[in-house]
Parts: sequence; C-alpha cells; structure tokens
Amino acid sequence: MENIALIESFSEFKDDKFIDRVTLMSILEDVFRNALKKKFGSDDNFDIIINPDKGDLEIWRNRIVVADGEVEDSNQEISLTEARKIEPDFEVGEDASEEVKLIHLGRRSILALRQNLISKIHEHDNTNIYKQFKELEGEIYTAEVHHIRHRAIIMLDDEGNEIILPKDRQIPSDFFRKGENVRGVIESVELKGNKPSIVMSRTSPLFLEKLFESEIPEVFDGLISVKKVVRIPGEKAKVAVDSYDDRIDPVGACVGMKGSRIHGIVRELGNENIDVINYTNNLQLFITRALSPAKVTSIKINEETKRAEVMLRPEEVSKAIGRGGHNIRLAGQLTGFEIDVFREGVEEDVELTEFSDEIDSWIIEEFSKIGLDTAKSILEQDINDLVKRTDLEEETVSEVIRILKSEFED
Repeated sequence: MENIALIESFSEFKDDKFIDRVTLMSILEDVFRNALKKKFGSDDNFDIIINPDKGDLEIWRNRIVVADGEVEDSNQEISLTEARKIEPDFEVGEDASEEVKLIHLGRRSILALRQNLISKIHEHDNTNIYKQFKELEGEIYTAEVHHIRHRAIIMLDDEGNEIILPKDRQIPSDFFRKGENVRGVIESVELKGNKPSIVMSRTSPLFLEKLFESEIPEVFDGLISVKKVVRIPGEKAKVAVDSYDDRIDPVGACVGMKGSRIHGIVRELGNENIDVINYTNNLQLFITRALSPAKVTSIKINEETKRAEVMLRPEEVSKAIGRGGHNIRLAGQLTGFEIDVFREGVEEDVELTEFSDEIDSWIIEEFSKIGLDTAKSILEQDINDLVKRTDLEEETVSEVIRILKSEFED
C-alpha cells in the first residue's frame, strides 16, 4: 500500500485540475521514469505497472543473475546470493525481478518527484488551455475584468483562464470597472514558455464582423455574407454586405427598422458610426456607394495604379471626405483604391505637390490625409476647421494659405 499512499499524496490537488485519472497515471509514469534514470542511470530494465482504476502503481527492477563477485553493473546485474534473498531457487543466467518501493528512493527524491509531478500537470493544463483557445481565435469571447493596469486589462473567464486586453486593442471610449463583463474577439494565442498568452481585441475589424454574425440572424444563417469590414475604432466603420437571395435586402436586414438591429452593435462599439453598404463587382458603383453619404457626379478608374478620380459638386466634397478625413480613408480601404476628389466646375486648380519648394512634404502629407490635395480645396476651407482636422499648428496653416493665395493672385 506504500505506493498507493504516495500516489494519493502526489495527486491530492488533482480535483482542482481538469485532468482525468488515466492522464494523471500517464504523467506519473513519465515522472517516475525520470526519477529512476537519475537514481540508477537508466530505466530500460524497469517495468512500471499502472492500474488507473485503483490508482495503484508498481515498479519492478529486472536484473540478470551472475555469480558472486562478478557483478559489473549493479543496475543491470545481481549476484546469486542477493538474488536468492528474493527467491531461493534463482540460478546464474536467469532474470530476477524485484519490486522497488517508492519509499526506497529516499526523502529527497520523493520531494523532487512531487515537484516534478506538479510541474508536469501544470504543463498539461497549459497545453490544453492553449489548444482550447487556439481553436477560438477569431471568435467572440466574454471575460470578467479582474485587474486594471495602465497598458492592459487583465480578465478571467469562468474557468479562471487569464485573458489580456491591451490598451491599443481597446476602443478609445472604453472604460471598464473591476467585475464588469467585456466582449471582444480572441486575436492571438501563443505559448510563452509553458504558459499560454491569450490576447483579446475590441478594435479588430473581425470583432465587428463577428458582432454582425451574432446579432443579425440572416448573417448567422449565411443568407447575408459580410464581404469586407474596415474601421477607425470608436469613430467610423464601413461594412460591405451581399446576399445570394435577390429577395433579401442585405443593407435593410442588417440595419433593421429605424436602425433597430444595428443599434446594439453601435452601442457595443462606443457609438461607432457604421455605414452598411451593398457590395457589387461593379467598381464604379462600389466606389460610389463607399463614398456615401456623398453623391458622386462621375468616376474615372485606373485599375493598374488602383486610383480613382471622383468628380463631385462642391457642396458634396466635405461629405465625401468626412470628419477628420475618415469617410474617404475608409472608402479607400474598403474598395482597395486610392480615391482623389475633384470639384465639379472648378478650373485652373493646382496640385499641392506643385508647391513642394515652398511647403514641406510632411505638411502636404497632412493635408492629403484628409483628402485635400489641391490649392483650391484648401482655400475653400475654414482655417479653424483645418487646424482641427490636421495635426498642424494654426500658424503653419495660415502660412500655407498665404502661399496658395499668392499663387492665384499672381
């Protein structure tokens, strides 16, 4: 019973772990074989017999019987006199089996065995957790806020697994309290050492796509497919949807009556403004829809350079560009085209790059980011609005306007 008692003492913490008895016995055998290697130099001549039903384990050492005084390897050979202490009828050349009690390994070895067993079971648990969450990558998951740090929120799920929500994966308006449930998409799962690192994201476009799947039955059932999602987290998003069933209006089904269906998604994302667009293979029509709510007059597409020149009435330009340039930036990401906006009826305009000898390139780039890449497109704007929409100082914007005005005055 000595072995059984020791095994039970080793596995007393088993009930707190998600590990079955058979697996525990397998780990036990591995741990004991390592201990035998350390003590005897080899475990090749040992038999380990496990009975998982009873939780019993026996260790038998097999040695060849040799004449007294001829033992060269005490682990592989046993003298005739010693062998006959086990069984009196042993003869030279026979195999002698002797049971090894764990208690005979010594107190230090038993303590090492216990520590090694704990380590192996933790490793087994971590491997299982890694496999479990690896299969959940890209799926929505819910966990409870456990600890709030400056660079990340540490969360625990119902099984006590730790999930990390880094600051840069949080929507800017996110504010969480300890004990609050948080939804996000499992973005990555990695093994760091022997411990799984599970990272959640609320800023990933995939999170928005999965929210459509969970909140809109037609998307979940596959009647409506989400073709592409682009986001500026917490600000604006564009979602292209399609349906193979002509009887279904994919945009209407996703938005719902008076926005009823999409309202929950918008609220989850911190009131992120979501444009749902009908997908089409017709590039001109797709770009036109992507620039909504602006009404496009005409489009000229260059598929080789992936650029589109869009003509708009002057009053539609600001709608196409959007606050902070968000609308035109997302339209470009959604369609895969660099979109250049031109004002209908505006003549003798000059590209901003023509002023590169007087205006620094990084300043030109700042204006370009918000869709302003010609002289008149900037001159039509209010100075205060330009300062808000770019990262430029008022003094810099005023100087640019002075340079551009002088060009047309000349």
